[in-house]
Amino acid sequence: MAYIKSVRGFTPVIGESCFLAETAVIIGDVIIGSECSVWFNAVLRGDVNSIRIGNKVNIQDGAVLHTLYEKSVIEIGNSVSVGHNAVIHGAKIHDRVLVGIGAIVLDHAIIGENSIIAAGALIKAGTIVEPNSVYAGVPAIKIKDINPDQSRDMIDRIANNYLFYAGWYHEE
Repeated sequence: MAYIKSVRGFTPVIGESCFLAETAVIIGDVIIGSECSVWFNAVLRGDVNSIRIGNKVNIQDGAVLHTLYEKSVIEIGNSVSVGHNAVIHGAKIHDRVLVGIGAIVLDHAIIGENSIIAAGALIKAGTIVEPNSVYAGVPAIKIKDINPDQSRDMIDRIANNYLFYAGWYHEE
């Protein structure tokens, strides 16, 4: 069972049909939608401000979600994949986004729908990522536009894969 802890009067709320790995940590003011997965050693620390996660979101192994006290929150839309060891700190991520392995998204950044943040990218605080685009580098810059239909299909496929993987653990 994941480590779920109340803090400052806030208790995490977990939606239906979610998979929470045994070593996942979910603390405080966190609301997670349905059909989500939080994988091994991921940390969702809603101790200093709120974290809101939509439906069919996967937070992969080692990812960290946190905010600034009274200054930033995390909002994540639907069908979002947060890659292994990624860091989301006080940012807004719209629907159908892929945050690549080891990427960092800082406070008050806004990630447009159907976008890809490349592995290892650093999205600086306050950056606005255009919908239907790929950002890469340190600091990240837009490297190309992507076809909305193709990006939607690929990002939805990844989200659906994680639902499938989570099913393996529900069977045990």
